[in-house]
Amino acid sequence: MATCAPDPLFHLEDFHDETSQKASKEQFKIPASSEMAHEKAQSHTSTIPKSEVPSYDDGSTSFSTADAPQIVRNKPFDANEAQVLPQIFISNKTYTYDERVALFCDHIIGQCSAEDADDAISFYIIEKLASKRSLTAVWKTSPEVLLVNCDIGDLPFVGVLVDVNCTPCEGKNLPLRVSVSVAEPYSSNIANLPRELVEDVLREHDYSVPILDVYPIQGMGADVDNIAEYLEHARFFYDFLWRDWDEEEECDEYAGLIEKRIQLYYDIQDGTIPGPISERYRKTLEEYRSKRLDLTKFQTKIRGEALPGEAVECWKKYYEMSMLCGLLKFWEDLRLRSHGPFYPRIYKRRKGQRTSGRIVTHIVAQIMTTDMIKNFSADTLIQQHDSLSAALDSCFSGDTVVVFPGEYHAVALASLTDDITIKGEGEKKEVVFYSDPSHDNFVASKASKVMLMNLTLVQHGTCDGIVVVESGQLTLDNCVLKCQGTGVCVLTGASLVMKNCEISGAKGAGVELYPGSVAELHRNEIHHCSNQLAKDSQGGINLKVLPQPQLKLTDNHIHDNHGYGVTILVPDNLYKASEDLEQTASGDKNETDYLSKALQNLSLEITTNKLESNTKGDIGLLCKMWVNS
Repeated sequence: MATCAPDPLFHLEDFHDETSQKASKEQFKIPASSEMAHEKAQSHTSTIPKSEVPSYDDGSTSFSTADAPQIVRNKPFDANEAQVLPQIFISNKTYTYDERVALFCDHIIGQCSAEDADDAISFYIIEKLASKRSLTAVWKTSPEVLLVNCDIGDLPFVGVLVDVNCTPCEGKNLPLRVSVSVAEPYSSNIANLPRELVEDVLREHDYSVPILDVYPIQGMGADVDNIAEYLEHARFFYDFLWRDWDEEEECDEYAGLIEKRIQLYYDIQDGTIPGPISERYRKTLEEYRSKRLDLTKFQTKIRGEALPGEAVECWKKYYEMSMLCGLLKFWEDLRLRSHGPFYPRIYKRRKGQRTSGRIVTHIVAQIMTTDMIKNFSADTLIQQHDSLSAALDSCFSGDTVVVFPGEYHAVALASLTDDITIKGEGEKKEVVFYSDPSHDNFVASKASKVMLMNLTLVQHGTCDGIVVVESGQLTLDNCVLKCQGTGVCVLTGASLVMKNCEISGAKGAGVELYPGSVAELHRNEIHHCSNQLAKDSQGGINLKVLPQPQLKLTDNHIHDNHGYGVTILVPDNLYKASEDLEQTASGDKNETDYLSKALQNLSLEITTNKLESNTKGDIGLLCKMWVNS
């Protein structure tokens, strides 16, 4: 490989620079850089599992001759059409978080470092391969390995039926490889794929392919099914747990790092992390892997000393890849909580008051009548707007926005920086605000004093909580909050006053208080919050301590939440080192003592509240580590 940049560029050793060989001068040739291996840098990019087998209308995993793709070429080969591929084995077994942790962290990785992870996976596979001498499987490889300058459309892979020698090839570098030969009858997912071409490609690679590119077919017996399942575990590791930068990072507890990535995987699966942020994470990981592969291919093409232009291009590609890598590390280090990693999202500047000092009342309605303004005083300055966004854009500190019945998309609510009041006119169920799924926030405030009154907020697809108080004070009065992600989040140093409101449907807690925040909740109803599939259900109200948040609860009804009515989240070692401190409000003496001590230490006032039908009880402790915002 040619040198065109300093050492950091050349930890990308997982690609082969192979001699090219032509099978057809017209349309077929073997690429100079073969991509047969299930390389770590080319591993699948989805964070949500997708079947390796293309799906069809009938649910079948095999190909019919009529549906099989045809290669479009200028000069046809004299070859018989390939037969239909048989179905590969697909396990219907599902694995829990604890089972995955036991398998990967305890059994496979153990005390291994990241540098030894490949060896650990290979040893795990070799153990199972020893039970069989041979098997029949579908060899799946990238279309670029076999087909160049062909119209292949969106073909995800080229599949060929092969006989596999289960004894791993000796003297081959990782990834683990096995010997194969084309099986009879000749079968492929491409009806007119020439057998001679397949033979030429396999010959170029000494008839060996990466074991993870081999998919045993079904109906071969229990031993082969077990091998297929072991291979799926190995693919899962490279697809969802391994990161290309692992070997470059110093990590004393690699198994612990893998455990946290397993937790991330299940947080995405069970909805603890909402769809928009998991999709953003998946796309970023996919883009990173694409940039890494692009850099490696570019380096491979350079022969001899790099020209100045090549060196600059190499650095550019490396920089783009490094920026994406840093973002992914940042997200994973913050553990992608239910609302995603919290950092300040509002960059809009505060306007302050008008230079004239006048206060304006903004009316949001398609048509304004004199009846709408009969209750305003004679000296009220009124400005009418067709949309909520236009009204908010015209606001200065001290203004009031009056919204008449209707349904509104509330993009501008994601950046409230001035002290304003927004209130619905008439019944609150008739003034409905919908979030914009393309934005991170629904309602986010950093003003000194913002008030929302007599409104219904419906969250659709935003990543953060339905209401986020970044700083200052926000008051919610007589509002209905229908959540899809986390509920109301009050960040460190911010303050919330909520009264006569209803919160429901949050996947996380209905109200989440960060360390050092302040909240007063009066006469609210908080119910049916916290996703039942989440590993740590946070219930109706979740308090993170150190430093303690301040919470005053009066006359609230907190019911039917998954978890406790009020959850107090404490660090692992706050009261008792190396012990699981998930405690209930009732139980043995030690449990009661811990809870009483926590309540005494908190600035917590709870009076005349009704807590009932919460799955874990009324008030409890949950021991967990978290990152402060």
